Amino acid sequence: MTSLGLYVPGRTPLHRAPAGVKLALLLAVVTVVVLLPPVGAAVAALVAAALYPLCGLPSHHLWGVLRPLLPFLALIALFQAVTAGPQVALGVCARLAAAVLAAGLVTLTTRVAEMLALFERLARPLRLVGVRPDWAALVLALTVRCVPMVAAAWRGAREACLARGIRPRPHRLVVPVVVGMVRSAEALGEAMSARGLD
Repeated sequence: MTSLGLYVPGRTPLHRAPAGVKLALLLAVVTVVVLLPPVGAAVAALVAAALYPLCGLPSHHLWGVLRPLLPFLALIALFQAVTAGPQVALGVCARLAAAVLAAGLVTLTTRVAEMLALFERLARPLRLVGVRPDWAALVLALTVRCVPMVAAAWRGAREACLARGIRPRPHRLVVPVVVGMVRSAEALGEAMSARGLD
């Protein structure tokens, strides 16, 4: 994984497709998956998972997309099975898994710069209401950049606790992570001001 985004270089047709085409396909796929019956949604999820190796993405990328989703799928499956039955539970979880896996394919095969350029083009009509598309793209870029920064700060705080022989419980990690993120934000603000971007 790169420090900014999750792009994995490759030469597959999906890698070479324009970002706009991929987003349009993703929208179409998710729309179709939502309308599928439970078994069809399960098949769609399996197909989406099978596309990862076909796009040159090793299995750890597939697991990286699925792993954060598993606790939510378990809770949703339990709730839906109790309240609406196992078939509904299968349908809801399969649709969610298929949509997330499809979105993961787009993320892993699209450079962040391409996504930001697309977003800037899509934001051009907002000029009519006084919004600068380049500033909108900058906000999105900073948002995307902050996700791995928070994850890195959390890992750093956890490793610091372990190095001191302290159990890394969440309440012990929050303060150093927040302090680190505030310092990073201040440094970023100063760098932007120095470049006339305030």
